[in-house]
Amino acid sequence: MILPNKSRSPLAALWTGFLSHKWFILAVVALLALGLWQGVRVILGPAIVVDQVKSGRLVETVVASGHVETPYRVEIGSQITGTVQEVLVQQGEKVTKGQPLISLEARELKAAVVQAQGAVAQAEARIRQLEELTLPSAREALTQANATLLNAQQTYDRTAQLERNGYATRAALDDAQKTLDVARAAKRSAEFQVYTASSGGSDYVMAQTQANQARANLDTAESRLGYATIAAPRDGVLITRNVERGTVVQPGKALLVLAPAGDVQLVLQIDERNLGKIALGQKAIASADAYPDRRFPAVITYVNPGVDISRASVEVKLTVADPPDYLRQDMTVSVDIEIAARDDALVLPLRSVHDVLSGTPWVLGIKDGRATQRPVKIGLRGNSQVEITGGLAADDVAIPQSSGVLTGQRVRPVLQ
Repeated sequence: MILPNKSRSPLAALWTGFLSHKWFILAVVALLALGLWQGVRVILGPAIVVDQVKSGRLVETVVASGHVETPYRVEIGSQITGTVQEVLVQQGEKVTKGQPLISLEARELKAAVVQAQGAVAQAEARIRQLEELTLPSAREALTQANATLLNAQQTYDRTAQLERNGYATRAALDDAQKTLDVARAAKRSAEFQVYTASSGGSDYVMAQTQANQARANLDTAESRLGYATIAAPRDGVLITRNVERGTVVQPGKALLVLAPAGDVQLVLQIDERNLGKIALGQKAIASADAYPDRRFPAVITYVNPGVDISRASVEVKLTVADPPDYLRQDMTVSVDIEIAARDDALVLPLRSVHDVLSGTPWVLGIKDGRATQRPVKIGLRGNSQVEITGGLAADDVAIPQSSGVLTGQRVRPVLQ
């Protein structure tokens, strides 16, 4: 028979009892802790992360998206009808002013130039013929006619004297008169030949006119030959190509579209509710959706006077004076237009302000441990913050809308 050991301590007996009922004891402790925690939540309310009114700089912006455009685009086409011999550029390629873009078949045009050059040479040869041969010959003929006329006049004078003295017959005088008349007519004819062959004369004017017409025809033929090579009217980037080798082109049809180098525009659609906040000259910061970390400045240079009724928006254009190299035509961009800024403003996160657009905004503040609705007045509105101009003071707190807290509910505020 074994007698109980009366020397065992009470602590050992207690420990032995705990080990034998440990799960029951742990369950009781857990239930007590849960009950205590629930009691604290009921008495003090749940812990809620709140926003605090702080003083700082606030910038109000209008945010919009749009796309990239050049101020204008140049449609490049042919001035003559012809067949494309070669397309010398690709879409997206940068070109410089005067760079050949398209060449057309030009055999007939070259033949027309050669023919026009021949006509010019023939007309100029006619002028030289008048100056070097016809006019000198006419002057020699005039000199000879003057000499003949002088001799005929002397002969007539002698015959007339002899006829008066009875030494010559009337028939002899009539012959002398006839010879004199023929000499006078020959002189007039020689004078006419000299005049017509001289500058201002009819033959010379006609020859000069034919030469001018031939030169004009040559200029036209050379111009048409020049049209066979379509060149870039200015520096830029080709954004559209609608032509291939062998295509028959005609005047008036756009073959290439050029975006000229220089200023770039951002075209936006602004909600008409923000129209009163937008003004020419306002600065903005833009970024391409493809490069969100690269931001660049822009300035408002155009506000459409009309409103797009279907979209309730206004077209606004911003000029980028120094566009980044990565910008492409029609690329999507996001723009923040700075419309106002204020230093030392009382700022509260926008997430804690209810009914911002209603005209009677309010927040859920905390008074005596309970959520309390408080009307506020707001000023500038940023992307994520708003200026408080009345209803709250610095260091006051407000409960975010996403917390799900109801008015009058007990809460325990926790600052971020």
